[in-house]
Amino acid sequence: MKTKPMNGNTEDITIISNGVKIEGKVNSSGSIRIDGKIQGDLTAQGNVTVGEQGDINGQIVANGITIGGKVVGTVNAKDKLILEAKASLKGDIIAKILVIEAGAKFDGKSSMGDSKEVFTPPKPPAASTSN
Repeated sequence: MKTKPMNGNTEDITIISNGVKIEGKVNSSGSIRIDGKIQGDLTAQGNVTVGEQGDINGQIVANGITIGGKVVGTVNAKDKLILEAKASLKGDIIAKILVIEAGAKFDGKSSMGDSKEVFTPPKPPAASTSN
């Protein structure tokens, strides 16, 4: 499937259909839509859409991410992350813009701002050893 953006360039979109199961890392130089299952990490240079039947168990990294299905793992959106009404996300979020529709389920931590930052919990203060 190819789409034609307003600027005239074509953008490739890969579709993982319902009933397809992939185990391992998936990399895409364009955008990708997941209606099947992925057991592993997903990285895309474009956008990632997880359909209502989509199921991902692994980390997702992309420019824009829309989740309508089930994801277990860290989600890193360089721009915008949208959790649609039937979405279920169990994992941490890193995104500049976060949209959560009513009915979406999210269990994890979120960090907003520059997506290049990796969320790390603050270190506890060092114990003093003075007598």
